[in-house]
Amino acid sequence: MSEIAAGPTPLDGTGPVLTSRGRLVLRRFLRSRSAVAGIGVVLTLFALAYLAPLASPWSYSELDYTAFLQGPSASHWFGTTQIGGDLFTQTMVGLQKSLIIGLLVGLISTGLAAVVGAAAGYFGGWTDRALMWVVDLMLVLPAFLVIAILSPAFAGGSFLILVVLLAAFGWMIAARIVRGLTLSLREREFVKAARFMGVPPWRIIFRHILPNMSSLLIVDATIAMGVAILGESTLSFFGFGVQPPDVSLGTLIASGLGSSQTYPWLFLFPAGFLVVAILAFNLVGDGLRDALDSSSDAGRRKAEK
Repeated sequence: MSEIAAGPTPLDGTGPVLTSRGRLVLRRFLRSRSAVAGIGVVLTLFALAYLAPLASPWSYSELDYTAFLQGPSASHWFGTTQIGGDLFTQTMVGLQKSLIIGLLVGLISTGLAAVVGAAAGYFGGWTDRALMWVVDLMLVLPAFLVIAILSPAFAGGSFLILVVLLAAFGWMIAARIVRGLTLSLREREFVKAARFMGVPPWRIIFRHILPNMSSLLIVDATIAMGVAILGESTLSFFGFGVQPPDVSLGTLIASGLGSSQTYPWLFLFPAGFLVVAILAFNLVGDGLRDALDSSSDAGRRKAEK
């Protein structure tokens, strides 16, 4: 059994202590006001993105030919666009796309980093050299330029292609960190015992090594989601990301930027949601890091309270 899976035991050997590691982490997390605020904002954004369009009388593709560039009002809560589109529903649908892209990219890139880094560190030898060569090669490639060059070939395709491209360039640094931790963990007694008992290598990796770096992987996934949302919005802003008729926060910001001085709602609402989403994910990532790492100063202060 891995060290993470096994809770601490009292010195008299009477059994596990009542407070498990999961409860301790949760207690530390909940004591961080910024982290709780961050998770609250993230959940609120997901709820707004998927439920708010149902409450609006307009769909994101529907046009109001009697209201061109109309400011926020009772009938159009965020105002209208140059062609009479309802900006509220467009912003919520764009928020949906940006959030789901960020979520998928964060999970895929962290999972890829965990597998590649753990395999390189555990097996060593030519496996380590080959995988680290791939990591070094990917690190020197300009991600934005490569995606911009490839995007025309996938024009009109699913946004999942953009997810794959963003995830393909977002796992290398985390993989190097996972490799370093694996080099240390593979020499621990519980890993040697599992190897001595004939447990297959990949089972050792997934049952004993990766669970012992779960804190790193959770924090990396959370931060990667915010980075992916910003990356998708940047690509979509320049026309290399989400393509019409789909919308994202990046495409809405791009279409409203030219009118930001005269019709500010076209730019401020999507840009505001983008800033709030990235800030919320970063707050959650910082809170998880402090809660999972008791050696950090913030984590130590929370544990002592």
